[in-house]
Amino acid sequence: MTTNASAPAALDQLAPNDVWAHFGTLCRIPRQSKQEDALRDHLRQWAEQTGLATVVDQAGNLIIRKPATPGRESTPGLVLQGHLDMVCQKNSDSAHDFSRDPIRPVLADGWVKAEGTTLGADNGMGVAMILALLADKATSHGPLEALFTVDEEAGMGGAQGLQPGLLQGRLMLNLDTEEWGEFYLGCAGGMDVNVQRPGMAQPVPAGHEAWRISLTGLRGGHSGVNIHEERGNAIKLLVRVLIDLSTAMPLRLAQLQGGTARNALPREAFALITLPAAQAARLNEALARWQALLAQELEGVEPGIKLQAEPAPVEQTSHVMDQTEQTTWLRSLHAAPHGVRRMSQRVPGVVETSNNLGMIELTPQSGSCNFMVRSLRDSGSQALADEIVSLWALSGTTAEQSGAYPGWTPNPDSTLLKLCQQVYQREFNSASSVQVIHAGLECGIIAAKYPGMDIVSFGPTIRGAHAPGEQVEVASVARTWQLLLAIVSAIGA
Repeated sequence: MTTNASAPAALDQLAPNDVWAHFGTLCRIPRQSKQEDALRDHLRQWAEQTGLATVVDQAGNLIIRKPATPGRESTPGLVLQGHLDMVCQKNSDSAHDFSRDPIRPVLADGWVKAEGTTLGADNGMGVAMILALLADKATSHGPLEALFTVDEEAGMGGAQGLQPGLLQGRLMLNLDTEEWGEFYLGCAGGMDVNVQRPGMAQPVPAGHEAWRISLTGLRGGHSGVNIHEERGNAIKLLVRVLIDLSTAMPLRLAQLQGGTARNALPREAFALITLPAAQAARLNEALARWQALLAQELEGVEPGIKLQAEPAPVEQTSHVMDQTEQTTWLRSLHAAPHGVRRMSQRVPGVVETSNNLGMIELTPQSGSCNFMVRSLRDSGSQALADEIVSLWALSGTTAEQSGAYPGWTPNPDSTLLKLCQQVYQREFNSASSVQVIHAGLECGIIAAKYPGMDIVSFGPTIRGAHAPGEQVEVASVARTWQLLLAIVSAIGA
């Protein structure tokens, strides 16, 4: 397979063709976080066959260097940065295997999305544009370095492991933001809080039947970009339901599962419970009331929410959680923070601090859950993470903080930003806007390792990142490509 091989059929006729062809290749090669080796090796081989120098660092990041156009050797060096991995989310009825199956893009009404899975436009479109620029022979430019990081979506391990002194350029364009017409100059930092607690199993009480309760149909989305939109969190909602049910009937919990990615809003959650056989009618009546209540509470936000129960095979449910453990988990999850904690007073309309309860896995033998905390202020994420640890400490539960990464502090005097704005105005005869994003970009980590590096981020319009239904606007891809070529040509000219 070659990187410029023909794209999947849905992408064949899209412009710019080279960009979409590279994106088609990315769709064919699995690229889960921490499993980017095949894609990295493929891109390294392609670059070397193209005559470009490559470096793979100790963290697994790939750097490809392209010499300046003759006569442009004194132009300031430019780093073009994107990440190789993607968030792997699918609908519960999808048989897609992200470890081996290709992403199947489809085109509809000017947008490209995938069949039942995330698309990987985050950050595949940025990577595809960088690859197309490396192959481009028409644009005049200074020295270029492409930095393709790994493990961005699962902790930013690639950026964290990047060694100071490896990059030569002092300017950087990050192509990992998702709103055309906006330049980004700052982002949130954050950390994870991982909770673990050993369980205590008990046999299923005599006379109990097993039921599987499912809460599905939520929109999900990016746990930073979409956190302020009041979308439902399937874990938090199902916990509310379970607490109510357990106060009204002798419910015993055997399993609780929800969410599949730390940085995605949980779209689905499932509970395996047992109840006396005579309680089946009451269970269904209660769930019908909750369905109506949640649909009303989330009206206009979660039109697809669905809460239901179905009998589960008894042989799959040999044990339930100890009653005290069940109560501890449900009450703690109910009390745990989720959503926006504070809006920024410096940047109007932007979330300053938030938290996402992203994943839960409870069995009679053990339990674990994950919180992802974000803030424009490092002290803000630390304070909220400490609060979560304190909550779980009340029940003697272990909660550990990990993966802290810094935010990206805006530099309003950025020379690169001024150039980008001038080029945008010239190319599109309109003004761009400057934003700070409540999401984790690698820019802050890289800036900390390379003090003085001038960094700006931009990209095409992407909707629904980190969830099935993720889509990228075709027209914005063409405009972003036009802008990228113009900026690269204008640097040092």
